[in-house]
Amino acid sequence: MLNSEKKNSTGKEKKKEPFRSFFLKIVVIGFTGGVLWSLIGYLAYVLNFTKIGPNRALMLFAFDNWKNGVAGHFAGAAFIGIISILTAFLYYVLFKKVRSIWGGIVFGVALWAVVFCWLGPTFLKIDPLGRLGTNTIVTSICLYVLFGVFVGYSISYEYGERQS
Repeated sequence: MLNSEKKNSTGKEKKKEPFRSFFLKIVVIGFTGGVLWSLIGYLAYVLNFTKIGPNRALMLFAFDNWKNGVAGHFAGAAFIGIISILTAFLYYVLFKKVRSIWGGIVFGVALWAVVFCWLGPTFLKIDPLGRLGTNTIVTSICLYVLFGVFVGYSISYEYGERQS
């Protein structure tokens, strides 16, 4: 039997998934999660649940006023999708063996803390936590937790499938 093949319990030969296709799945999971949850964050921004939209991700790079409009929010969502690929790989490295929802919840809360307590006030022009308001804090924590669960459960599931 070749290295690229594996027998399943019925004795039939089954192709083993190439290692790089697993990493491609991580890229797709990260990008999809980032775009999806940042667009839902934009909806929360439009509905005044939060003061912070996805355009904040562009604060370091875009100097024109276009970033404050709808195009800025969509460009911010795309940029968050790209950054989310890196966070998906970070989840893979740290929590890939966690087969419960708690790994994603912990990851999402930790990611929120990094963004809102360190990166936000320093680089992204986000007000300190005391001035953000309860709605913004609760909504953003929920979005980050949902992102963490989406990415975490997807990666852990794929990793588990690959191991079995």
